[in-house]
Amino acid sequence: MSVLLVEDDLSIAIVITAALEAEGFSVVHCQSIAERDRRLGEGAYQALVTDVMLPDGDGIETIDRVRARHPALPIVILSAQNTLDTAVRATDTGAFEYFPKPFDIDELARTVRQAAGAGQGVDLGGEEPLGDGLPLVGRSTAMQTVFRMITRVLRNDLTVLILGESGTGKELVAEAVHDLGHRRTGPFIAVNTAAIPADLIESELFGHEKGAFTGAVARHLGKFEQAAGGTLFLDEIGDMPMQAQTRLLRALQSGTVRRVGGRDEIRLDVRIIAATNKDLEPEIAAGRFREDLYYRLNVVPIHMPPLRDRRDDIEVLARHFLQHAANEGLPRRQLTAEAADLLSRQPWRGNVRELKNFIYRLALLAREDAIDPDSILPLLAVETAPASSEEGSGDLSQAVMRWLAEERPASGTIYQAAAAAFERPLFAEVLRETGGNQLRAAQALGINRNTLRKRLSELALDPEEFTRRS
Repeated sequence: MSVLLVEDDLSIAIVITAALEAEGFSVVHCQSIAERDRRLGEGAYQALVTDVMLPDGDGIETIDRVRARHPALPIVILSAQNTLDTAVRATDTGAFEYFPKPFDIDELARTVRQAAGAGQGVDLGGEEPLGDGLPLVGRSTAMQTVFRMITRVLRNDLTVLILGESGTGKELVAEAVHDLGHRRTGPFIAVNTAAIPADLIESELFGHEKGAFTGAVARHLGKFEQAAGGTLFLDEIGDMPMQAQTRLLRALQSGTVRRVGGRDEIRLDVRIIAATNKDLEPEIAAGRFREDLYYRLNVVPIHMPPLRDRRDDIEVLARHFLQHAANEGLPRRQLTAEAADLLSRQPWRGNVRELKNFIYRLALLAREDAIDPDSILPLLAVETAPASSEEGSGDLSQAVMRWLAEERPASGTIYQAAAAAFERPLFAEVLRETGGNQLRAAQALGINRNTLRKRLSELALDPEEFTRRS
């Protein structure tokens, strides 16, 4: 069997050739797109292995020419451009497999043998190639594994379970699967199952009919119906109440849902992606999570690595967030190599979310356009300093600056957003001080009691929770 190898790096070509010849292949090596096309016209090959960036062009962009003349030829794509965009572009060509560099040479040899045996590539439908600007960033080996898993689920509706610590970017993976997949024209509905009260979760997910319970004054469509034709993302699935787990399992098994108080079975047309920061197997052993639901959800697991396992990505992430911060109106900053090294050595226990918030705060507060270690160290000290009750108004000022950097409210809405964020903890503290007495709380705040009641209802604060009990 013969393989055409298109690789302009001679040292890599020598290694690949040796590995494929050891598998019994005859390898023809060329270094350009023009030579590739000429070689394909001269002989028959069982597989094509090609790099992306070649001296005379982009190897992916010219795959259509190969497909037109050799539709059954399996193609394996190699690339040092280790981005999700490249992985998706490779998948959109119908490539048999995509390998980011550096790759495992034994795995490549096995894949080429499988491709040659298959005798044809996988037809993925020929959608338009997708551009840059994708939300996931990373060139580490750990993230390349994530990118490859994402490309495998774009053209099907298999259920995906995203596993990883808080702040690793699980929702970004779910959004990428939706935005790059064949359901991208449909809605993406995200639900934090841990944030919904246990007595409301079934109504939120499956909907309810008018009169189904006290307060059900009209029919309500649940998240499953709202996501019709698109993707339903169930975040924090490990915290879902057991009764709701049973209803969810029934929906996944039957492909239908029934609204609370309803009789009709509603056929589902939705892709399910779930995520959790918990290890579900101990939850199953403890009886807190259904084993049968776990197997229904865990069809394609994607493990998001913590930032400590992808330190090579910290610099590129930091520069990425600085660029986004500038695009959103914060000062444009540059990161020195020394600053990048300092960031790469921090623990970032909150993972990518913590790093992003820190970079936005840095963009806002740094005094110089070029961010060096001297710009970073004071903010790191604030991050790690224990809370002190003696710092007075400095704490409030720091909290306001931190809130502005993290929340980034749109221009024209800053006052309303800040007031809303400040009001709930203020009211809660006054209720705590007054033992839940609304009259005394209203007097302390200097507002009308009816106004207080209205705001407590809007803020979902229950005075009974603050009532002192002997």
